[in-house]
Amino acid sequence: MADDGDGDRDRHRQSRLFTDDDGEFDAERAREESLPVEDGEVIDTDELADHQTYLEGRGIYDERNRVNDLTGKEWKYATKSVIAEGYPPDLQHDLRSEHGGQKPPRLCAELIGRFSKAGDTVLDPFAGVGGTLLGASLCEHESTGLREAIGFERNRRWIEIYETVLERENEERRERDEPPLADQDVRHGDCADLIAEIPDDSIDLLLTDVPYWHMDELEQTRNERETRESKLGAFDAGDGDATDASVDGDETDTSVDGDETSIRTGDDVGDTVRSSTDAEEETQSKDEWLADMAAKFERFADAVAPGGHLVVFIGDMYREQSYEFLSADLAQAIESTAPVTLAANLIWYDPTKELHVYGYPFSFVPSMVHQNVLVFRPESEG
Repeated sequence: MADDGDGDRDRHRQSRLFTDDDGEFDAERAREESLPVEDGEVIDTDELADHQTYLEGRGIYDERNRVNDLTGKEWKYATKSVIAEGYPPDLQHDLRSEHGGQKPPRLCAELIGRFSKAGDTVLDPFAGVGGTLLGASLCEHESTGLREAIGFERNRRWIEIYETVLERENEERRERDEPPLADQDVRHGDCADLIAEIPDDSIDLLLTDVPYWHMDELEQTRNERETRESKLGAFDAGDGDATDASVDGDETDTSVDGDETSIRTGDDVGDTVRSSTDAEEETQSKDEWLADMAAKFERFADAVAPGGHLVVFIGDMYREQSYEFLSADLAQAIESTAPVTLAANLIWYDPTKELHVYGYPFSFVPSMVHQNVLVFRPESEG
């Protein structure tokens, strides 16, 4: 049989030198001898191409990677279309949970790591209590490097919560002798106005959770229950900020004579929906909401650089005994208006979410334990 070459022969001989008592490859022993090991094999770094670098514990990184800083092994894992993970209620969750639609900062950090590189700029035009901003800061310590983030938020209450969360979190980090999280740029105002301040092609990643459209009916349900008081105390409501539309419990629902008439969405904490700061927005029809979102994303897309991504959280909805496929509706509306192409639909599934018996025993009603994550990329010119 023809020899595969001296390089392959030497590499295989080197692998066989490190075996355990059963004759199997001993990766731990190989590592102790400072040999790079990947998937149970010694990596021959001399055989790597000029554009490849072996990163200990992470795999082989290809310097031609313009999407993110992931190695091939990490990239393979990141392409999974389902993120099945329940994120712990950390980073001052007791404060952030005042916002019904907040997303776990570590989930945001994971998505930022998939769709940006260290030093890139991330924009969240619906920043809320700053899950995206905190995620961008976490990347400095738990991913491949800090991202600069800009957030737009017209509710001063949510901005104050983000600032308080960052302050308290950094106090605790200092007590643990851990480096602080970077303070990101959060701007007060309407995203439709603030986007004009962002130069074209200056944003590498847009990551956001859009507001929902059915504020009027949620407000009716909310008024039937006792809502939570802010854990930060009283806030200044002088600039037109509406009260929080979130409701205690895991879902927003009502049942009449056993006939389910729930209004439920797939969301991360409480399965509730963002508050609105505009009374008109609370009575938007679905078509009006879709048109509004499409017009906003048409403007957002101009700010995203070629090769960048727009990543959007959106939960589907069950209301009035009907399933609203909001993710598909929103994707179609954005794609038909903004110069972007839908590249993927990821699913965030939280296996720790508490289930309830909805509709039993009269009608099957789904328990929303997932969120859709729409991934768009700008259309290439020409």
